[in-house]
Amino acid sequence: MFQRHERMIAWRYLRARRSEGGISVMTWISLVGIALAVFALIATLAVRSGFRYEFVDTIIGANPHVSVLSSGRVTEQGLVARSLTDYDEVAARLRDVDGVARVAPVVVGEVMASANGRNAGVQVLGMRPEDIAQVPRVSEPEESAGTLADLTGESIALGAGVARKLGVTVGDRVRIISPDGVRTAFGTSPRVKAYPVAYVFRVGRFDIDSLRVYMPFEEAQVYFNLPGQAEEVQVALDDPEALDEVIPRLAAVAGDDVYFWTWQDANGGYLQALQMEDNVMFIILSLLVIIATLNITSGLVMLVKNKGRDIGILRTMGLTEGTVLRVFFLCGASIGVAGTVVGVAMGCLFAIYIDPIFDFVNWAAGGGVWDPSTRLLSSLPARLEVADVLSAVILSLTLSFLVTIFPARRAARMNPVEALRYE
Repeated sequence: MFQRHERMIAWRYLRARRSEGGISVMTWISLVGIALAVFALIATLAVRSGFRYEFVDTIIGANPHVSVLSSGRVTEQGLVARSLTDYDEVAARLRDVDGVARVAPVVVGEVMASANGRNAGVQVLGMRPEDIAQVPRVSEPEESAGTLADLTGESIALGAGVARKLGVTVGDRVRIISPDGVRTAFGTSPRVKAYPVAYVFRVGRFDIDSLRVYMPFEEAQVYFNLPGQAEEVQVALDDPEALDEVIPRLAAVAGDDVYFWTWQDANGGYLQALQMEDNVMFIILSLLVIIATLNITSGLVMLVKNKGRDIGILRTMGLTEGTVLRVFFLCGASIGVAGTVVGVAMGCLFAIYIDPIFDFVNWAAGGGVWDPSTRLLSSLPARLEVADVLSAVILSLTLSFLVTIFPARRAARMNPVEALRYE
């Protein structure tokens, strides 16, 4: 597409002489501007993708993808019970559904934990030890103390945040206090029982680490006075994003008196906020790329004005308008390509080495830059996606080529007689 002499002339113009320092400065400003804009775009897209991946991973790594709940039934006392009595049968039917990875009946309760004169509101999940061992973020946490194998009988597992609040570790005892206790003639007395701590875990999500307590399923049934019952049946899927495909198959075998609550239902607000933030950040950073590429236009306009005499001589020697256009298009496109390559390299390196970079920033700022209690994640994530890098590259190159057309056409349409009139 480009002849050798066109590439040679374009390269000569990009290497401006000292007397033409203004052109050289504009070339470097354009290149650096595009590189920084592409770097910022890729870095932001990587952090954005990392946030969503880590957020979803910690949600579905410690929570069920689908919860099967009872629609409610009226007991002999006239009360509405929302527990499942045939939970094992329901779980067996759900396990046979295509796309289901694991199923576990669960007892759930909101209680208070107390130890060392400290109290904390916690959520108790009663699950069989073999089912707890299949919860990815709990069985393979970021940090842990003790082992899940010790979680048997009358022992419990605590999130690291709960353990820190109560000042306990493995081997200590924690009292679990439920206000819905034994009913007596003088009212309802709280149910209190002390349990040894067998396992402490940290999944990296603040609202789970500071709230979650696991208890053996049978012990939870006794403690919450639910003999032969489960609050829900939790289902994990092979592909958590395939809810629309799997839910109809689950509904076909679960029964008529149940309904489903998915991880997207529970966290839909967060996911929508992330998606909106993704779109807004991409638009804002795209404007930065547009501003950076406009420097190419200003630089080429200066170059065309400075090289008017050269253009006139080249036209009189027989170069066509198309040749002149391609020469100056090569000048602008080369700046855009070089800036894009540098920006992509910087952005990828930032995403790959974000942990040491963030550690340095945290150290330089004196610590406390990242607060997990407000951001829910324990570290700043970044995840390079091929689609994100390609979108940044396509945006930068497209804009670089487009803004080059105007000054290149202006140079091509220059009248050689006018260009040489005063020479």
